[in-house]
Amino acid sequence: MCSRYFLDADGNIIAYTFRVPDNTAIRKRFNIAPTQDAPVIRADATGRREISMLRWGLVPAWAKELKVGTRMINARAESVDTKPAFRDALKHRRCIVPASGFFEWQGEAGRKQPFAITVTQQPLFAFAGLWERWKRADGDPVETFTIVTTGANESVARIHDRMPVILPMDAIDTWLTGPPDAALQLLKPYAGPVELRAVGKFVSNVNNEGPECLDDAQPAWDESPRQQSLL
Repeated sequence: MCSRYFLDADGNIIAYTFRVPDNTAIRKRFNIAPTQDAPVIRADATGRREISMLRWGLVPAWAKELKVGTRMINARAESVDTKPAFRDALKHRRCIVPASGFFEWQGEAGRKQPFAITVTQQPLFAFAGLWERWKRADGDPVETFTIVTTGANESVARIHDRMPVILPMDAIDTWLTGPPDAALQLLKPYAGPVELRAVGKFVSNVNNEGPECLDDAQPAWDESPRQQSLL
């Protein structure tokens, strides 16, 4: 499961990295949570990449209420092509979610230790995502997205059994516009090195925002190893 991530990049860096128009309204975010708006990149009708702000938590077109999205912040890779909420989006509405890392927690309830997980020497990368457009009965359409997850790689498995699908840069076009069968082949644990770092519990409060979310954990946290970089 991925329920919190961060984006340590402004709109111009995202534009340069992913070849999309610059959006100066996009700012760094350090504690992105479900139901919040966040930038995603998708292909327009001509196949060109565009960047848009969508609400995190996919709401299928047939849903009756917006709150359905709180249960669909993630789509499991193993069932994304068969689950009714996601299978049409997999065929027609794939996107990528720019990120600098994500958070996971380990430990007992009430004493859980947060970890920031990043890709080694890659300060900005892409999660595989899906998006949908849902129309209120008496209002404007709402565009939403979900992050596709898969089994954890060896590093992440030390603290959690799932992780977001991290796409190699040369696979983004296939994910955005390729045939569904080819897209499905990309939904696997990240094979490169990632780093896990214990951070302070400031990030555990969904209302907190700012670079303090990435501050190191207090010295009292003495679990070993504090930081790992594994293949």
